[in-house]
Amino acid sequence: MTPEKAKALLIADLASEGFSDVRVTGADSIPQVPERLRAFLEAGRHGTMGWMAETEERRADPRVLWPEARSVVLAAMNYGPEDSGAPLAALDRHDRATISVYAQNRDYHDVIKGKLKQVAGRFAARSGAEVKVFIDTAPVMEKPLGEAAGLGWQGKHTNLVSRRLGSWFFIGSIFTAMALPPDAAETDHCGSCRACLDICPTDAFPAPYQLDARRCISYLTIEHAGPVPHEFRKRMGNRIYGCDDCLAVCPWNKFAGAAREAKLQARDDLKSPAITELLTLDDAAFRAMFSGSPIKRIGRDRFIRNVLIAAGNSGDETMAADIVPHLADPDATVRGTAVWALGQLKGEEDIIGLRKEHGLTETDDSVIEEWGKAAS
Repeated sequence: MTPEKAKALLIADLASEGFSDVRVTGADSIPQVPERLRAFLEAGRHGTMGWMAETEERRADPRVLWPEARSVVLAAMNYGPEDSGAPLAALDRHDRATISVYAQNRDYHDVIKGKLKQVAGRFAARSGAEVKVFIDTAPVMEKPLGEAAGLGWQGKHTNLVSRRLGSWFFIGSIFTAMALPPDAAETDHCGSCRACLDICPTDAFPAPYQLDARRCISYLTIEHAGPVPHEFRKRMGNRIYGCDDCLAVCPWNKFAGAAREAKLQARDDLKSPAITELLTLDDAAFRAMFSGSPIKRIGRDRFIRNVLIAAGNSGDETMAADIVPHLADPDATVRGTAVWALGQLKGEEDIIGLRKEHGLTETDDSVIEEWGKAAS
């Protein structure tokens, strides 16, 4: 089988599995990445994501990850919302929580990797070439590779943008030992637009094309363990898992369509769930509600921490009744965040009264600090 025919069959097979666009690049196509990644890590912008530093060498060069790799096939799958205005409109519903569009149904890792494995297996059988499949749990720089392959370009928000798909798409990759004909790299089409930079509620972009993950709401709600820094809590609004602001505002989304894969289409109960209902979830109920969802991986405690911040930002004093039980939560971060949330909804006398009423004494320094701030 010629490389040209192998590529054509691979593209057709991926399209039949629901992928919206497929491009190919060489495994040696991102020579600029090692230096950029090193600068990002040295600046500490990866926060507590230690795995990025641990896998730096493999992440920076596909040939280190798999020396036999000659080509990388980048496959995009659309996950756009039915209503393009919904992600931003949801932020105004203060009694409701906002979950990032990509997490409103099944875990995309499972959905996409399963499809990629099937296609890669058929490709290997037909061509005799070795293959490996990766989705973003592996140390692969999909976005620079996607730009090199012509799938899109890394916008000023550092995410990949496509003239065909906008910003709402996942990227999976198939590494192969066969040298396939590469596609031309994409060029930057952001122009003078800075909508994604201006809308960021936490100023997570030090400069265009640069991200400080430590200030990003997606990082704070998903990757960051422990108490969320106070400076970001009010700015989080009702976002409890991820943030779509910089994606949703991109003008290239006028070309984006709604997700076609049923498992990536939003569940009704996750579009704008009621904050008060989420606050009642114990560990078993959390696991049941988010079975098969990417949200499950952050665990109930971190999830409730996020929901409590949304409750504190709601301006609805009636939510205090659902917050109070978390003052006795086994997890110190949850307890401390509950104190903060009550401090946003109740007066100083109410806070002091609640502590006396429940006979609450603390030994955890972070929670003691929260009580002090709430009652001052």
